[in-house]
Amino acid sequence: MSEEGPLLECFFDFSSPFAYLGATQAQALADRAGAELRWRPMLLGGVFRAIDTEMVPLKSFAAVKQRYVALELKRWAEHWGVPFQFASRFPMNTVKSQRIVCQLDPGQQGAFVQRTFAAFWAEDRDISDDGVLEQILAELDLPTRLLAGTREQSVKDKLRASTEEAVARGVFGAPTWFVNGDLMFWGQDRLDFVERALAGWTPACG
Repeated sequence: MSEEGPLLECFFDFSSPFAYLGATQAQALADRAGAELRWRPMLLGGVFRAIDTEMVPLKSFAAVKQRYVALELKRWAEHWGVPFQFASRFPMNTVKSQRIVCQLDPGQQGAFVQRTFAAFWAEDRDISDDGVLEQILAELDLPTRLLAGTREQSVKDKLRASTEEAVARGVFGAPTWFVNGDLMFWGQDRLDFVERALAGWTPACG
C-alpha cells in the first residue's frame, strides 16, 4: 500500500486494445477505492520475447477465435460506453509514446495515457508518427521537447527497466494490474476482482 491508502499499478502498452478498454475505467475505479493509480509503461514485444511468446498473440489464434475476440472487444466498448474501432495499423510501434510516458510526472501521465489510447483505438491515428504525438502533447499543454527526449539514453533505460520489472513480476500481457504491489490480475475483464482487492479482499494466490 502507499502511504495514503491502497495502490493500483497498471502495466500497459498502447498497442493493446484490451489495455485501452481497461484504461478507460482505471481512474474512476481508483477514485472509488480511494487508491493511488500508477501508470507503468512497458513494451509488450519485450515481454513476449522474454517469455517466448508469439509477438502478436492475437494473430496466432485460429480465425474463428480471432472473430470472437473482435466481437468481445466491441461488446466491452458498448458495455462501458466508450468509442472503439480496431486499429488499421495494428500492431503499432509504441516505443516513442511509451517513452513519453516515462518522462512525465505522475500527475501528468493519466491525461496523456488516456488521450494517446483514444487516438489509436478510437480515432485510428498513427501514434508512431511524430506529428500525431506533437498534436497530442499540444492538446494537453505538454512541451514538445518530450518527443526529442525519447531519443535520450536515460529515457530509453527507464522504459527498458519498466519492461524488465514487468517480466520479473510475472507479467505476460496487458493490461496487468497489481494491487498493493503483490496481487496480480490480468485483463480488462478482471476489474471487478481488482476493485474487490482494493477494498480488502484476499483472493486465492496459488
